[in-house]
Amino acid sequence: MTAVQPKPTPVGETFESLSPATDEVVGTYPVHTAEQVSSVVERARAAARWWDGLGFAGRAERLQRWKGVLTRRLPQLCQVVRDETGKPIADAQLESVLAIEHIAWAAKNARKVLGKHRRSSGLLMANQAATVEYLPLGVVGVIGPWNYPVFTPLGSIAYALAAGNAVVFKPSEYTPGVGKWLVDAFAEVVPEQPVLQLITGFGETGAALVGSGVDKIAFTGSAATGKKIMAAAANTLTPVVIEAGGKDALLVDTDADLEAAADATVWGAFSNSGQTCIGVERVYVHERVHDEFVARVVEKAKNVRAGSDEDAQYGPITMPSQLSVIRSHIEDALKRGGKALVGGVESVGDRYVQPTVLVDVPEDSEAVREETFGPTVTIAKVRDMDEAVEKANATKYGLGSTVFSRARGAELASRLRAGMTAVNAPLSFAGIASLPFGGVGDSGFGRIHGPEGLREFARPKAVARQRFTAPLTLTSFSRKESTDALVAKLVTVLHGKR
Repeated sequence: MTAVQPKPTPVGETFESLSPATDEVVGTYPVHTAEQVSSVVERARAAARWWDGLGFAGRAERLQRWKGVLTRRLPQLCQVVRDETGKPIADAQLESVLAIEHIAWAAKNARKVLGKHRRSSGLLMANQAATVEYLPLGVVGVIGPWNYPVFTPLGSIAYALAAGNAVVFKPSEYTPGVGKWLVDAFAEVVPEQPVLQLITGFGETGAALVGSGVDKIAFTGSAATGKKIMAAAANTLTPVVIEAGGKDALLVDTDADLEAAADATVWGAFSNSGQTCIGVERVYVHERVHDEFVARVVEKAKNVRAGSDEDAQYGPITMPSQLSVIRSHIEDALKRGGKALVGGVESVGDRYVQPTVLVDVPEDSEAVREETFGPTVTIAKVRDMDEAVEKANATKYGLGSTVFSRARGAELASRLRAGMTAVNAPLSFAGIASLPFGGVGDSGFGRIHGPEGLREFARPKAVARQRFTAPLTLTSFSRKESTDALVAKLVTVLHGKR
């Protein structure tokens, strides 16, 4: 057995955040109780009314200033991320830059997406002016993950704030320092009211947030935890948006740029230690290019290494319990007849997991069916792209996906049961702020990012206003039979044709 670094543990009413690379204590944070969470939410309600009162322009100005603080202090933020996750500074910078882009997009586009729009009132109601606008929900609770502690929660927080809501943010117990840094930076540009507040702790604190009477919960994490949150939220009819991981596939057609596809596979599978919900975990390759593709992947994977030094491409496994999951998936694959062309069981250490490339792995094995969330990838040969699509879709998950094909990329993308697909580039949809992000099946539901992400944190309000008295009064007991007869004739003319 290998030694496993400890997880964050309570020390009285506080807990310590530890570096996964060294076990060094990098911060101490309170374990918020249910009573404290309720108080935070109560303060958020008053702050939400004030924040809504600023209007789109006022909120956009504050969000742009927040974006500026994050940008100017990017090295500091990246160091906090590295301290708590162990990931390289360059990876911390990448996720932070993408998050900054999303803040900018949400601030700029909130009015256009959520502001009042006119709708057609139709011929029968031509005397009415119809409008719809999207109003803030009030207070949104965000429960964030540890693998991308900046990019992922800000995909909910920024859009909820732009829509006019106050936010209560519970970061993972593995990355409370990142959450505190973000909230403190926001408070510098919005000092008047506690519009964005932090709560820290473990599952009990998150459960308290779900049951606190917030107007919506945005959760990112495992499908199992997501189901528990949904069940708890049902008690108060609190709506939720769930992003719950995936088992994403990459397809390689005969006309693909094999060099680019191999590079995307290696980066998509191993970057961030494979701890990426939209990472590449399965690859299906046309038999005509399979051998060449595998050779390219193996050659590239051999040059990728985990470690804490500056030359390492990725860092340690952040959550210690995941080491046993990664190990068991590799063991199961090998016992079932799979082969490790790079790595293997010995790649799983006490902190770091070196890259593993598996082939000839049965489709019903754990390494193919379950989310590994580590630096491993399975590659399978298929007779054609129809088989590739069928196997890619044969999963309970449906988050992201990737296709490499010069001629059929768009067609194959449309056939994949996933919330997002990148064509001829790895995970590109995550960096495009105007595109919605989310999945189907056990990957969850609801969307963050883009117009859909803004509307996720708002409620539509429809208004019909009478402009003039109609010659035909339909909504009155005093209407005449002749009116009903005329309406019947009019409807027949308008809609009765076959």
